[in-house]
Amino acid sequence: MMKVFQTLSGDLLSLFFPHLCLACCRQNAPARELLCLSCQLKLPCTHFHQEAENDFTQRFWGRVPISSGAALYHFIKGGRAQKLIHQLKYAGKQRVGRELGRHYGRQLSQSPHFEGVELIVPVPLHPRKRHSRGFNQSACFAAGLSESMGVPWREEVLIRNSYTVTQTKKSRLERMENVLNAFQLARPELVRNRHVLLVDDVLTTGATLEACGGCLLKAEKVKLSMATIGIAQI
Repeated sequence: MMKVFQTLSGDLLSLFFPHLCLACCRQNAPARELLCLSCQLKLPCTHFHQEAENDFTQRFWGRVPISSGAALYHFIKGGRAQKLIHQLKYAGKQRVGRELGRHYGRQLSQSPHFEGVELIVPVPLHPRKRHSRGFNQSACFAAGLSESMGVPWREEVLIRNSYTVTQTKKSRLERMENVLNAFQLARPELVRNRHVLLVDDVLTTGATLEACGGCLLKAEKVKLSMATIGIAQI
């Protein structure tokens, strides 16, 4: 009876206070959901976690050795995935990162390519950037992945020791120069002899992930995999 009452209450609230989908910002999303039914069906999933080699892993060929790599969505300019990730990064909707992490974690848990992951490490923000934003969006994603994969996550493994300007409008070479020596492996003992999943919000050129991955591989016998919410076209 109580469940029925809660459902009816939620329906009445959505009637007077519409709960808009965070991807299209037009349609109402079901109670306690991030997305409307249309966006749940139309978000451009990559299914990369089902493939040993894919567009994600190919971006790191000859750059940094990774065991597996995958992104949840194709990140298309003006598309649903971009709007959803912007809600996380720029509108402070931390729940987006956690929910997408839980969702993708369930998929990664069923993939043989991500079997044996022992620790999840988010790409760090510089303290100044974290203070201005109030949170690390990659850490939100890591927390959700951790919950559904049953794998711990640690934010203190890597630190960002230099403040860099935004990567958004930079070329691949400019991105590489922007993050050169920007990261440091602060806790090598936490990743030594472990299969580590490095996570970020979006993969574009891979400069940031490459820099962080290189730091992690300085520890002894690290097996490195990567995952992001989106993968952008180059």
